[in-house]
Amino acid sequence: MGGEVFQAQIIRNFFETITGTDRNLTRISMCVISLAKLRMESPEKISSLVDQIKKSKQQRELSIDILDYMCDAAIELDLNVVQTAFGVKTIGEAMQEFNGISLDTL
Repeated sequence: MGGEVFQAQIIRNFFETITGTDRNLTRISMCVISLAKLRMESPEKISSLVDQIKKSKQQRELSIDILDYMCDAAIELDLNVVQTAFGVKTIGEAMQEFNGISLDTL
């Protein structure tokens, strides 16, 4: 499960990078390669991803294959792990916090 949390954090960093103001391709490639290594992808798959990163650098546009890979990896993760990595609270946790508020404090 620990590996899944790291994967979810890498995916979060990837999407924060591509949607942020500093779309650094080096950071993007580090996320992609790190995720592929954590997922223990085959050398052929890693080399394919590296080729797509190189093409992205040449064309100055992120390859759709990289986006597909990252989205597929995110879909395969357990939802609870992803929620933990993204800091999302479950309904039960939020309800406990709400129930802890007294009307006297309002």
